[in-house]
Amino acid sequence: MKISATDQLLLSLLRDNARASTAQIARRLNLSRTTVQSRIERLEREGVISGYTVRVHDDYERGHIRAHIMITVHPKQMTSVVAALRAMPELRLLQSVSGAYDLIAVGVVPSVDGMDLLTDRIGAIDGVERTTSSIVLSTKFER
Repeated sequence: MKISATDQLLLSLLRDNARASTAQIARRLNLSRTTVQSRIERLEREGVISGYTVRVHDDYERGHIRAHIMITVHPKQMTSVVAALRAMPELRLLQSVSGAYDLIAVGVVPSVDGMDLLTDRIGAIDGVERTTSSIVLSTKFER
């Protein structure tokens, strides 16, 4: 599917604030509200926009521990491992990657002890060979 430069700008504005009104977005893009609404509806219908989510303000989770958890999975057990990881609400993101690890998860917990427990729970999943974690010190930007 081909996306125009205007659609790219529209998606960028929605990433910044998905709750912005159609009128606000229209002013920023120098388009009519009707045009913006029809573009959003088309992007949703075509599956470019698959949903909307909540981004929690950094102050809310200040003091929480965020870590990237790299996971190696035994061959042919990916499906069951992913299902077990999906059931863990502390995991915000799970990506399949190339390289030395099979998966990278982003975990967020209130304390170092909580991160220790989370990584132990992940390591105990049948099919997980090993994990390695890197605690996030700060986020420079997020889109």
